[in-house]
Amino acid sequence: MSWLTLPVDLLSKYLGLFTDVWLTLVFGFLIVPAVFGVPFGIHKYYIKILLSIFEWTTLQMELKAKEKNNQLYKHYTSGIIVKVPDSTLKQEIQDLRCSAGCLSLDPRLELADVFVFCRKALENIIDDDVTKRFSAQKLENWNLLTRSNHNFRYINLQLLALWILGVLIRYGVLLPFRVTVAVTGIFLFVVLSTVVGLIPCTKLRTYLSDKVHLMGYRLCVRSLTGIITYHNRENKPKNDGICVANHTTPIDGIVLANDHCYSLVGQLHGGLLGLIQRAMVKSSPHMWFERAEVKDRRLVAKRLRDHVADENKHPVLIFPEGTCVNNTSVMMFRKGSFEIGCTVYPAAIKYDPRFGDAFWNSSKFGLVGYLLRMMSSWAIVCSVWYLPPMNRKEGEDAMQFANRVKAAIAAQGGLVDLIWDAGLKRTKVKDTFKEEQQQLYSKILLGDHEYQNHPES
Repeated sequence: MSWLTLPVDLLSKYLGLFTDVWLTLVFGFLIVPAVFGVPFGIHKYYIKILLSIFEWTTLQMELKAKEKNNQLYKHYTSGIIVKVPDSTLKQEIQDLRCSAGCLSLDPRLELADVFVFCRKALENIIDDDVTKRFSAQKLENWNLLTRSNHNFRYINLQLLALWILGVLIRYGVLLPFRVTVAVTGIFLFVVLSTVVGLIPCTKLRTYLSDKVHLMGYRLCVRSLTGIITYHNRENKPKNDGICVANHTTPIDGIVLANDHCYSLVGQLHGGLLGLIQRAMVKSSPHMWFERAEVKDRRLVAKRLRDHVADENKHPVLIFPEGTCVNNTSVMMFRKGSFEIGCTVYPAAIKYDPRFGDAFWNSSKFGLVGYLLRMMSSWAIVCSVWYLPPMNRKEGEDAMQFANRVKAAIAAQGGLVDLIWDAGLKRTKVKDTFKEEQQQLYSKILLGDHEYQNHPES
């Protein structure tokens, strides 16, 4: 009988040892440092090792391609579309008429003008500026993530073995560690936020609430192996305005709040996310709206104005695009956030796609599936730039102000500045935009002077 119990005792002993080591690593190297905001500084070495491995794998793939005289990378654009930058509709029509020679350059209708619109339609079908902003950013190199480059094929045994080792490390070591940290962080945050919420509204409550929120955000960043570089911290938002940023992923708020406390704005959800939202609002003045309230622009604007007017409350964090856009561009900002009449603090966020794709394609992945993909990536590496505060100029309307802020964010983050509404991800083009194009063509036909005096202009 004792002989049979020996393997059980050994198994129990080794399980107990494994549990002790696991908890020591998780709490000693991840959770406790995150709670106190003490970094170990090992992330930079981790990144250097990964970059060295990626460079070696790319070199192996290039050598293999040279041996077979093949093209290593398949380019994702066909190369047949050549768009002239800053070209206006009037200029394009004039160029067409000049190339034809027999057409008049006078402001009148020419049947050949149809070809300009046909060409623009074909350009947008083949190389759509909007649709491609809602798909994952493509990489030409391979970072040992199968989903990062679908052009990858078997190269040699060494690369195959390295990829298998990477899968074992990511799913067997990193993912369990990260899930443990995330679950622990959420539990601590909900409990501590609820406890702090029981304290009367005093400076002590505000101080403890800030510490609890920062702790929760740090743990969330650690659960993703987030490596964030903050630039121009002297421009960090103050309590007299709102912070606006480009939107790539649901963790954008965590990335910014990891460095500074904000009041968040959003729709109230159910389930686990709703539990976290209710715990947050108990200790800090966040603004959660019911589904029906979100559509009431006056109510939202009033609550935002009242919040900004209180200097004791944190700056409001808003993502004016309204939906996640991939890591290549910034799309139209909704003007509601810029009608409040307060100081705007822009922030630009740019993710490094070499270590993992941060973009959330909500039409393809649910939130849980997306977070698992993030946690099974090598790391989430990004840079944040705080831009100087901006105010609305005299004679400038809300939309012009929003476009000026958007342009500044795009320039700083190295992103493409687009005029399109991100809502086109789910809806059709508005009739007002079609009418705008019709008015532009009418202006060309009538001439500037006649168009201004035309009764329907």
